[in-house]
Amino acid sequence: MRFQVRGRFRPRRSRIVVFLGLLGPGLIAANAGNDAGGIATYSEVGAKYGYTLLWAMLLITVSLALVQRSAARMGTVTGKGLAELIRERYGIRWSAFATLCLLVANFGICISDFVGVGAALGLAGIPVQVSVPIAGLAIWLVIVRGSYRSAERVFIWLTIPFFAYPIAAILAHPDWGQVGHSLVVPQVHTSPAFLLLFVAMAGTTITPYMGLYLQSAVVERGTTVADLKSESAEAVGGSIFADLVAGFIIIATGATLYVGGIHSIGSAADAAKALEPFAGQYAELLFGIGLLGASLLAAAILPIATSYAVAESLGFEKGIGRRRDEAPVFIGLITAMIVISTLVAMVPGVPVISLLVGVQVVNGLLLPINLFFVWRLARNEELMGEHRNKGAVDWVTAATVGITSTLSLILVAVTVLGL
Repeated sequence: MRFQVRGRFRPRRSRIVVFLGLLGPGLIAANAGNDAGGIATYSEVGAKYGYTLLWAMLLITVSLALVQRSAARMGTVTGKGLAELIRERYGIRWSAFATLCLLVANFGICISDFVGVGAALGLAGIPVQVSVPIAGLAIWLVIVRGSYRSAERVFIWLTIPFFAYPIAAILAHPDWGQVGHSLVVPQVHTSPAFLLLFVAMAGTTITPYMGLYLQSAVVERGTTVADLKSESAEAVGGSIFADLVAGFIIIATGATLYVGGIHSIGSAADAAKALEPFAGQYAELLFGIGLLGASLLAAAILPIATSYAVAESLGFEKGIGRRRDEAPVFIGLITAMIVISTLVAMVPGVPVISLLVGVQVVNGLLLPINLFFVWRLARNEELMGEHRNKGAVDWVTAATVGITSTLSLILVAVTVLGL
């Protein structure tokens, strides 16, 4: 009898293990884009325009999925990261320029995510001076002292708090009929504020470091051409999940803050606090849990993505789980980013908004370059062989690169001119 009970549960447990094994870089990279700045942007979209921009999330999801799929396929087929391919195919100057922009931008975003950790735990009354250093140390230990497999498992577990946002959206009691209408019927405003939020939403969903991390992580995972279908599917699935989360953030804030007349928020933590009068304390708690998970995940992925890019551009050794004497630049840069971001995030009154504006400009300049290389390399027959992007996929990817790059440059112009 005991044998039968154990046998009954063993297949279920093995199915869970197999399912978790299918999850990986695609899910992690896409959800890392839903960081503290991303949550603040989606919350602002919901507060200012309700469900009006949900249709745009569908289009952005297609773009994100194609870009992430291309990165995953390049890593699987070539066994090389994006920065390494750029260096080999286009020279050290382009690779170094893209890496320098990424380094500046990622430092700023990493600081904002550690600020997000402090803000999320601050909702529970935990001081920043306690929460942020502990978070920084924990992230450093996972990345530097663990193996790639153990770090990947931790990152996958950090995607679980994102499920808090669909629950928060349900607690907000939205008009689901209106939500469905907004998804399929585009609504456009002519105001500059609408254009700015539209562009910001696209820019915060598709960011340069996501593809860089994904491609390098796929390589480090040891995937082969035999894994091409599963890796492509995982990259697309991760993009869909990440943008579903973004959609639920818009729905939650649209059903509460927009309806309640609160049309602007300062940060993701402010959005969480503002939800309580409309949807109750559990909505605030769930929003805070989501913010914590998102900030921790992004704060871990950003140093890794940056170190991958620097090591690949300059030809240094890389790899999670490598000892400091094996990959000194890779490990040293990860350590420096975590330490500096932790220290800055603890400074009272750190100008996060001003920091993010500057980062937005750098990211806006880097994204078109990054997307162009992804498109060109993914369709290169010499590099990718029979697995290159072609036909409709290539054309849609090219359109994605053109439109996203244009929107990104518009955002840069608007930000620099202060409109």
